[in-house]
Amino acid sequence: MSKSRIVVTCAKGISSYLGEEILGLGLPILSEGISNIETEGSLEDTLRLNLFLHTGHRVLFLLKEFKARHPEELYKRVIDIPWEDYFSKDSTLCVTSSVDTETIRDSRFANVKCKDAIVDRFQQRIGKRPDSGPERTGVVVHLYWKVDRCLVYLDTSGEPLSKRGYRKIPLEAPMQETLAAAVVLATEWKGEGNFVNPMCGSGTLAIEAAGIAIGKAPGLLRNNFGFMHLKAYRAETWKELRKKARTQSRKAPGGKIVATDMRPEAVQAAKQNAMTAGVEHLIEFGVCDYSETPVPDLGGVIVLNPPYGERLGDRKQLESLYQGIGDFFKKKCQGYRGYIFTGNMDLSKEVGLRTKRRLPFYNGEIECRLLEYELYEGSRKAKKA
Repeated sequence: MSKSRIVVTCAKGISSYLGEEILGLGLPILSEGISNIETEGSLEDTLRLNLFLHTGHRVLFLLKEFKARHPEELYKRVIDIPWEDYFSKDSTLCVTSSVDTETIRDSRFANVKCKDAIVDRFQQRIGKRPDSGPERTGVVVHLYWKVDRCLVYLDTSGEPLSKRGYRKIPLEAPMQETLAAAVVLATEWKGEGNFVNPMCGSGTLAIEAAGIAIGKAPGLLRNNFGFMHLKAYRAETWKELRKKARTQSRKAPGGKIVATDMRPEAVQAAKQNAMTAGVEHLIEFGVCDYSETPVPDLGGVIVLNPPYGERLGDRKQLESLYQGIGDFFKKKCQGYRGYIFTGNMDLSKEVGLRTKRRLPFYNGEIECRLLEYELYEGSRKAKKA
């Protein structure tokens, strides 16, 4: 299959980090949106994207672009695509969509019209219709339809890449894996110096940090991708790519990774998740209050993701918590870069320290900030001198 445009989706606000990853894999950036990057490559390139990207959600390989205003026009154009060249009649098919056109009120109807066109094509040409359903465990086709512009993609990821496969015990309000990876990348920590994560919850930040530090491909845990159900898929190519990814990984980061939580059940969940991810030997876990977290010498980064909404805690308690984090930074974290990920900027004022940077992120639909603090040894004046 020849080269085509490839759209890689991501969480809102992290496309710049995704773009850096795509460039690092030797692919171009054609355009950048708030939640996607468009690049170009072959179907084989999508295997590399699915395996190595830390911040991408779905890798969409463009099959066809056309104009359509009505569902019947959509049907006629989709049934003309030679689907039997791309996958087998024995495949299981799922159709997803992003629809914004006045002739469709419910995107599920667009899914049905697209699916009907595909299976009718098989019935006409092969004599058998593929099974279809909502699960993204087989062939996944994605329809983008805005006004009269339609783009039909093969979703080579299947299940979103954020589903790494290691988080068996998520606990409450977990940070999505791809968002956690973007936060780690935003701190510019790549394994030199220490990474300290009090309030670790189910361990997502520490686990993603460990994977980034040793250069471990995040897709290694997955055993099912959308591209595996396409006729162009070559298992031997995928096997060699995985082998190469393993050889590129280093054994350990240059500094320590520390993850603590005051709840024993959280630390136990984080340990189990880290074990599934294959990085438990790289992380020092501990049960303690964030303020008692052991902070190794020689500096690095320290990242906290405290509660920031009424759903997770009382306002007064949270004010006290943020004040305490500021004290912890000042007293125990000199020589580090401190980070707080929060969706409540009013509470962040309680930290009592001047921010160096305020990096925008989204946790779902909640607008958040990653606040960076330089935690000098001694006074700021002395540091400048």
